[in-house]
Order: sequence, then structure tokens, then C-alpha cells
Amino acid sequence: QVQLVESGGGLVQAGGSLRLSCAASGRTFSAYAMGWFRQAPGKERQFVSVISESGDTTYYEDSVKGRFTISRDNAKNTVYLQMNSLKPEDTAVYSCARAFGFYQRITDLTTTQRYNFWGQGTQVTVSS
Repeated sequence: QVQLVESGGGLVQAGGSLRLSCAASGRTFSAYAMGWFRQAPGKERQFVSVISESGDTTYYEDSVKGRFTISRDNAKNTVYLQMNSLKPEDTAVYSCARAFGFYQRITDLTTTQRYNFWGQGTQVTVSS
């Protein structure tokens, strides 16, 4: 059973930065793409970013492009989300997830149905 544990959330003023971490259990972390999603109150879970198994390919939701950076350290079984220039509309619970093994393009991995393991999430609140 895979466990994903997020950390790094908190309260930050608009324009500030946070770095989220997601630590995964198990020995096969490097074999799977990893994604970040977020869910604001009253809204559906939304795709944020995804990174390929090796980390050489990434993809972002349009509203975070140029502000957020996803990365991973396979030696540490950890995926990161560096969030800069935060806006109040970025306020949400952020969750990491492990994708199913097979996909053709990284852009296939933008829906929740493509992921089979999820963390509990970490709250990010951006004040104006």
C-alpha cells in the first residue's frame, strides 16, 4: 500500500511563496508520474501540475504557469511544488497523487481518474 504525506502548507500573504512536499512510501516511487491537485471550498478538485517519472517532463494548469514549479527527488521519494507569487485564488487544500503506470502523453494526466493513490492534503491559505 502506498502512502503519500503532504507538508508545507500554511498561511501566506498575497505575493508570497510556499514550498509543498509530498513524501511517498514504497520502493517504486521513481516508476510513476506524480501530480498535484487542489480543492477550494465548494469547488471540484482541480489539476495543478504533473511530473514524469524521471522528472524531465512537466505540465501545468494555465493559471499557475510561470508561478509554480513541480520537481521530484527520486532518491528521497519526494515530489515538491514550489509556489511563488501566490494569489488569494490559490487558496485550497493541495493534494499529491500517484498516477496509474501507463500513459501516452503527460497531458493525459490532468484528471483525477488517472491517479490511484492520494495524500490527505495540506491547506494553503493566501490572504489579500
